[in-house]
Amino acid sequence: MTKSLTKTLARSALAAALAAGFAAAALAADLKVGLSVSLSGPNSSLGVPYAKGMQAALAYKGEVNGRKIQLVVLDDGSDPTTAGRNARKLVDEEKVDVLMGTSGVPAAIAMAQVGRDAKVPMIGLTPILLDPAENGWVFTVAQPTQLMIDAVVQRMKKDGVKTVGYIGFSDAWGDLVYNALMKSAPGAGIKVLGNERYARADASVTGQVLKLLALKPDAVMTGGAGTPGALPFLALQERGFKGPMYGQHGLINPDFVRVVGAAGQGALMPTGPVIVAEQLPADYPTKKIAMDFRAAFQKVNNAPTSDAFSAYSFDGWLVFLDAAARAKGEPGTPEFRQSLRDAIASTKEVVGTHGVYNFKPGDLYGVDERARVIVKLENGQWKLAN
Repeated sequence: MTKSLTKTLARSALAAALAAGFAAAALAADLKVGLSVSLSGPNSSLGVPYAKGMQAALAYKGEVNGRKIQLVVLDDGSDPTTAGRNARKLVDEEKVDVLMGTSGVPAAIAMAQVGRDAKVPMIGLTPILLDPAENGWVFTVAQPTQLMIDAVVQRMKKDGVKTVGYIGFSDAWGDLVYNALMKSAPGAGIKVLGNERYARADASVTGQVLKLLALKPDAVMTGGAGTPGALPFLALQERGFKGPMYGQHGLINPDFVRVVGAAGQGALMPTGPVIVAEQLPADYPTKKIAMDFRAAFQKVNNAPTSDAFSAYSFDGWLVFLDAAARAKGEPGTPEFRQSLRDAIASTKEVVGTHGVYNFKPGDLYGVDERARVIVKLENGQWKLAN
């Protein structure tokens, strides 16, 4: 049996085990949550943590006002079209009261369109760039990309960077990071050089890196995520680049750390404070719930959490719990879904692991500066940067 086939079978077994675990916990439910994530494919290094974080969330609190919560999970295979199809199945066949997902921006947008059309609220777990005026049923617990990239640019300025090269995914996530960088960098006196792109499934970025290095940037900013996000770091190391490397919150997971190895040493990037919870001051607003999340994750998954993505699931669950406790009507009805949407849109000071959530109509995002810190990768561990 080949190594790739073994890995594929292992992924399939994990997906089946996760789905079975959710089904077992879903008996006699009154509320339904529909989760679509990437348990297989290129985005599975993000999707599996999302799923495990949701298991921890369900175990942490599985009912609201005496009503049990059923969680239905589907694998989108890292494909936006499948994610949209999953969302439609969750709405039409499973009759879920809320959608959650997924592991990539294009797939999340596909789900959001279904939620909007079906008038079912969606809590996104990844940044989504949509017009709030046309997507009033969609919210996300992820930090807005601009908030995070602003922090990176501030760090670049502190580090004395004057020029920065850019390489990122050739999709919506790569666009989000690049556009945020272009908006923030000029005000800090930093010039962006190049705009190199690669696909998530690519095996090499040597050509793109050579073009970038020809521009002689002081530093490099990357717009990738998960395991494929390691490629620019590896290629830059091979070419002897010695300048500072910057990433973003899409890279905060153990598979990236494992694959990038020594090539990621010293890389700086923003993340939610949960990733360095034990290093935070005692009075940091998210520290207690972050430690509670870690305990719940350890108990359910029999392993510690070392990524940022599982915590987004947990935060999405906390926002849902708060809103469901205030929503009126019977679950499964249009009236309840409307009330649930309105309740999410009026969320006030819900403390999560990544930040403190305050939603309002006309805004997809609900966090502020309390939802970001800068971390440095040191010997395979994330450290709170000075």
